[in-house]
Amino acid sequence: MVAAFAFAATLTACSSGKDDNAGSGSPSGPPASLSGTIKIAYLQKQGDQQYFVDEADGARAKAKELGVDLKVVNLGNDTNKAVSEVQAAIAQKYNGVVIVVPDPAVGPQVVDIAGKGGAPLLASDDQICLTGPDPTKCAKDKLVPRVGFSGPQMGTQVGGRAADEFKKSGWNPADTAIIAAWKQDVTVCTDRVDAAREAFKQATGADIKVLKVGTDNTPPDAQNKTAATMSGNRSVKHWIVWGCNDENVTGAVTALQNGGYGAADVIGVGLGGYLACKDWGSGKPSGMKAALFINGYEVGGLAVQTMVDRLKNGKPFPAEAFATTKMVDPADWQQSGLKCT
Repeated sequence: MVAAFAFAATLTACSSGKDDNAGSGSPSGPPASLSGTIKIAYLQKQGDQQYFVDEADGARAKAKELGVDLKVVNLGNDTNKAVSEVQAAIAQKYNGVVIVVPDPAVGPQVVDIAGKGGAPLLASDDQICLTGPDPTKCAKDKLVPRVGFSGPQMGTQVGGRAADEFKKSGWNPADTAIIAAWKQDVTVCTDRVDAAREAFKQATGADIKVLKVGTDNTPPDAQNKTAATMSGNRSVKHWIVWGCNDENVTGAVTALQNGGYGAADVIGVGLGGYLACKDWGSGKPSGMKAALFINGYEVGGLAVQTMVDRLKNGKPFPAEAFATTKMVDPADWQQSGLKCT
């Protein structure tokens, strides 16, 4: 683990804006003028999810623009594959690795492999810790530099929009409940739902029961877990739903619909928009009232550009780099650039 700790120290220097080893050829300080074609591996969890499909497309477009040799790999939810693909990237002499980990617990292992192989490591979307399996318990200077979105900022936007919809509804807080659905060991997801709850409470002042639903961040699991939660809370007349992503919210809204709740009794605010728009495109009333459009294409391009800046110009990784977001709804999503799956 000596290499892992050495790599942790050098990445920490990057996140603070200092790069004491630049130009040394070490994992954190590649030559400022890398010769030949730059090779980058982009390893994604759930690569068939629309957000990550868009992210891969954005990465490929930026790589083509910059003349980069890019390999995109779908890891699914397989942590073993995450480890083996980082090993493969090192063996195949890729200059840098961008990764969306299937599980943050694998973070220290991929850090160790990349460090020993001399390849800078950049996290995409989800946080990973240099020295432990749980990013929530990780000091900020031990987090791997990351490109993606601000969880608190996104959650605040979602909670604010849910508050607006609730205030228009005229619902009684006493017979209303909130479902917050997310994969509870993913730090950025927790950041989102916590911020949504805080923003909603500040905007409404309402004391509404929040039911936390743990999922694997997929629609089927969100639907099944919400159905079980709903069956134990039949006295609830109105539901508000938010979560880590569109998958959670659409799954939960579907469960409520199947359970007999009409669109007028559900306020769902998605995060992504790529599934929410399916309901809107049908023209039928939907419990999905709005969604925060997060552009995976932009994140993929930003990740490749950030890695190239490091490899080619010796520019330190920022601790975090964020793409922009936009709230959309049935009236304006088609003009937003959102792709509907």
